[in-house]
Amino acid sequence: MPSDQARMLEAARAEPLWPKPPAWATALGAVGAAVLLAYPLLITSTFAQHTMILIFLYAVMAQSWNVIAGLSGQISLGHAMFFGIGAYTVGVLDTKFGITPWIGIVVGMLLAALAAVAVGIPTLRLKGHYFAIATLLIGSSVQIIFARWDWVGAASGLFLPLKRGSPWLDFQFHTSKVPYYYLSLAVAVLAFLVVWRLRRSRLGFRLQALRDDADAAASLGIAVARHKVLAFMISGAMMAAAGSFYTQYVLVLDPERVFSIDISIIVVLMTVVGGSGTLWGPALGAALLVPLSEYSRIWFGSTGRTIDLMIYGALIVAICMWRPSGLLSLFAERIRRRAASP
Repeated sequence: MPSDQARMLEAARAEPLWPKPPAWATALGAVGAAVLLAYPLLITSTFAQHTMILIFLYAVMAQSWNVIAGLSGQISLGHAMFFGIGAYTVGVLDTKFGITPWIGIVVGMLLAALAAVAVGIPTLRLKGHYFAIATLLIGSSVQIIFARWDWVGAASGLFLPLKRGSPWLDFQFHTSKVPYYYLSLAVAVLAFLVVWRLRRSRLGFRLQALRDDADAAASLGIAVARHKVLAFMISGAMMAAAGSFYTQYVLVLDPERVFSIDISIIVVLMTVVGGSGTLWGPALGAALLVPLSEYSRIWFGSTGRTIDLMIYGALIVAICMWRPSGLLSLFAERIRRRAASP
């Protein structure tokens, strides 16, 4: 090989795959982490803490959907199925067998991953709106099954028993929301670390290749069906973890709630508004839409639910028309312009 080509090859290999973040971004991240850690100590309002807990929880759920849609390009409208599986696994193991919720969370994630395999093998061969419709119908069917299954409470659901022993062992904190805050923050951080690592892994690059052009990826030897199922498993397990946490937070299981189509639609909206396929887009979408939903109910009473849905719809229309890549692309575009300017 000529020496100039060898030098070019070595330079290409030495070039970092991801650029090092600027100093201001690192400093901003450190400040943000400090604010999040100190938040419940400085803001003692239970409603404010509750809102932040929901933001973290929905950020995990949106990130879960981002794995299957943003990375592999499959639009799922039945993700509430995995949320409900995680929620019911923790609730049933606790109420029926007295098993600690910490074990229930792991079991719920495993069952959700198995459910993703069972659903994904026949449906992930579908493309576009066909897959979306299939997941929507399967999710609705699972909700009907649990609503008529007497052993898990049927339509009445389950009420988890209140325990006064060890709060951390029982995952029940009756006097303060601060432990729930830090636990939800830890779950969110872990979920984002998983996706961050996934996007930089060989599996992540293959999933993004499938998203961009499945036929071209298959021609390069990538097993399309297997990789889509793997993405579905990861996504389902993350969603189940959020459902397990939600069960321990509210201590009530209602099939109409934990399997609701509203959950599937809201996580889609959050991811699309923030930026599908990006790392921080789901967090941005959750940080915008969760406070909008919670405060609209305070300001407008019982009509708040309708008003926040109307605002959601207006935001989606605006995003689709002017910023189809999500609001996060505004910041990315500004950073690129600043880097390009002399």
